[in-house]
Amino acid sequence: MNYFTHGMNYLDRPYFLAGTAVPDWLSVADRKTRMRSRRVSPFADGSKSDHAELAAGVLQHLDDDGWFHQTRAFHDTTTELAVLFREVLGRDDGFRPGFLGHICMEIILDGILIERDPSVLDRYYEVLETVDAAKVQCYVNLMARDESQRLADFVDIFRREKFLYDYLDSNRLLFRLNQVMRRVKLPLLPPEIEDVLISGWSIVKGRSESLLSCENSSDA
Repeated sequence: MNYFTHGMNYLDRPYFLAGTAVPDWLSVADRKTRMRSRRVSPFADGSKSDHAELAAGVLQHLDDDGWFHQTRAFHDTTTELAVLFREVLGRDDGFRPGFLGHICMEIILDGILIERDPSVLDRYYEVLETVDAAKVQCYVNLMARDESQRLADFVDIFRREKFLYDYLDSNRLLFRLNQVMRRVKLPLLPPEIEDVLISGWSIVKGRSESLLSCENSSDA
């Protein structure tokens, strides 16, 4: 799952919503800082404090990823997208098609859910604007083994850039994907990949309900 899919049902709980984004924020801002359930759980004490809500949101993210990545729909869809990427990038492209199949499936699923009612994304960002980024970083550092000094700055960038809106446009999405490629030091994607993204949208849309059902998890 990606940002919007993780958080769209929690817009009435600002710090919980922020918590659902924390693991993904850290994957960009500070990869050495990880959220582990055993370290986060003691802080999710049900008190409804900002810290407890943030911790509960992090746990929700970890739990959702746990079942989501075990669904048949997840494996089938990421594999199908990876094949499409490999057809464009070449058989000798290494692990990049598989990596793209995974992240693009989750990004496209966000886009499909946003498309259903874009006003929900407006509200998503409005709620995140009420969260204190410095407090988020402080709380995360209390729960993590390795502290981050970059998280608060990235939260501000995330709110300012509002790049989730770009998921609705294949050209803008390709631009964002190439930002990811630069960050992970992989070759940039050619313009032809936009056709894969358009085809991928149809594939993910057709499986969206199965992707969002934990009953389809192999652990269910």
